[in-house]
Amino acid sequence: MSKQTPASDPLMAQRDGALMHLRLNRPAKRNAVNDTLIECLDRAFATLPEDVGCVVLSGEGAHFCAGLDLGELAERSVYEGVQHSRMWHAALERIQYARVPVLAVLHGAVVGGGLEIAAAAHLRVAEASAFYGLPEGQRGLFVGGGGSVRIPRLMGVARMADMMLTGRVFAADEGQQAGLSNYLVAEGEGLAKAFELARKISGNAPLSNFAVIQALPRIAELGPNEGLFMESLVAAIAQGDPAAKQRMQAFLDGKAAKVAKS
Repeated sequence: MSKQTPASDPLMAQRDGALMHLRLNRPAKRNAVNDTLIECLDRAFATLPEDVGCVVLSGEGAHFCAGLDLGELAERSVYEGVQHSRMWHAALERIQYARVPVLAVLHGAVVGGGLEIAAAAHLRVAEASAFYGLPEGQRGLFVGGGGSVRIPRLMGVARMADMMLTGRVFAADEGQQAGLSNYLVAEGEGLAKAFELARKISGNAPLSNFAVIQALPRIAELGPNEGLFMESLVAAIAQGDPAAKQRMQAFLDGKAAKVAKS
């Protein structure tokens, strides 16, 4: 590992070759998010070094993120509330539409705004201790960090409504079945699995990774005819990339691994 940010920072950054590890760093608050942490996330993803190929996002301590820090929740007018929500939207869009893939490692509480942050990542690795909740409905609130858009795309509207209306909490295995995580591993194994995946992903052609995280979600929102046309354009651009040509030639020469059951 290379140089990292000071341990007192609310968001710690550490390099491991082509990988960037970002850690929510408010463990005494279960990594509850205040405005400073959101601003740090926004800045970190806006200024990713050009040689970073993949980002791993995790939480320091016993939890990924317990949501919005209600202890710092100021009384706001409707207009101020809209502006605060839009600040979260801007930061989480930096994650969803980052230049490179983002993997979130989930353990302990993945609650409220923490689940909204996790949903903005491209892949999620959950440990057995992870649990998911959306308590906003029990507190007279509504999700404001993009959760109403992103979370239903992972688990469906009905499941999300259940969590908000009744306070239902999903355990790690239930979250895996519902689509909140892509991988479920034993406690303490999340970072190792995420870095294994991140190294594999960062070895892909950069343009191919970019197309998957940028074009795929947009194509999925288009009508069938528009989506198919956009797919053709992106496919043509990707296969014309020099890195893609090298990989295809390596496959034809028998130098690249074939798809096989793991």
